[in-house]
Amino acid sequence: MLYSLMNDTIKQLKSEISKHIIGHTEMIDAMLIGVLSQGHVLLEGLPGLAKTKAVNALAQTLGLEFKRIQFTPDLLPTDITGSEIYNPKTEEFQLKKGSVFTHLLLCDEINRSSAKVQSALLEVMQERQVTIGDHTFKVDEPFFVLATQNPIDEEGTYVLPQAQLDRFMLKIIVGYNSELEEFEIAKKSASNSFEPIHQILNEEDLKAMQKEVEAIYIDDALVSYIVKLIFATREPRKYHLDSLAKSISYGASPRATIDLLKAVKASAYIRGKEAVSPIDIALCVKNVLRHRIVLSYEAQAEEILVDDIIETLLTTIKMD
Repeated sequence: MLYSLMNDTIKQLKSEISKHIIGHTEMIDAMLIGVLSQGHVLLEGLPGLAKTKAVNALAQTLGLEFKRIQFTPDLLPTDITGSEIYNPKTEEFQLKKGSVFTHLLLCDEINRSSAKVQSALLEVMQERQVTIGDHTFKVDEPFFVLATQNPIDEEGTYVLPQAQLDRFMLKIIVGYNSELEEFEIAKKSASNSFEPIHQILNEEDLKAMQKEVEAIYIDDALVSYIVKLIFATREPRKYHLDSLAKSISYGASPRATIDLLKAVKASAYIRGKEAVSPIDIALCVKNVLRHRIVLSYEAQAEEILVDDIIETLLTTIKMD
């Protein structure tokens, strides 16, 4: 009965988001996985692919407090975190909290600002707290960062440092719609016939679902398989992957192991399953690892893609 109700809720969430987002089912699933497993999500794609609109739609369905920051080259770290402002009337400093104090924070075009501004998110993304002056403040739970970025090879962008990327549970590559989907988008946009999005959950509902995700069963054999996949990115020769050794400079971090474990549980949950299966690992592994494997210069010169390396891992590394 519990999973029947859960399936209905997930279907309602997807249905409401799909009122404004045509296609992009992987992006919608990934955002739900991130939210249900309390992880941050990075959406990468060319302009105009509805990344920002998707986050807005998600926020409406969840009924959470939502703030948006447009990242630009002149943005300051204090615009995000907040600052202490001197009040000459009282001769005291007053705290002004920044946009980060919310439940769902949309960082739009995060790679349009410098590393100094991007680093303002490091503490809150990992520790769910913000330091302003001599004071540290906890942000309210639940808290998520959903960021969008244009491809890093465009002019006027700043590559996210690896420490920043590693704090994102998932990195989703957003591509173009199909012809049929774009036909529907064009018709609805021209006639402004998109239906209004209704709230499905509240804060307490979401927290209850997150607890249910944590309770999803995963067999030790699958946990062992996840660990092997991660270690194979660090020591490919140990797993008879000599061809990958020259392509990988740095493998995935321990945070990747934790995030993949969380993500596969959420994947099973949104598929209406009571336990994780190898299918969930196959569905999640690229989104969890693609931003955590650092390619060698040789691999970049040969235009080898991280997704190709992950595919090789999946076909080579077998479960015990």
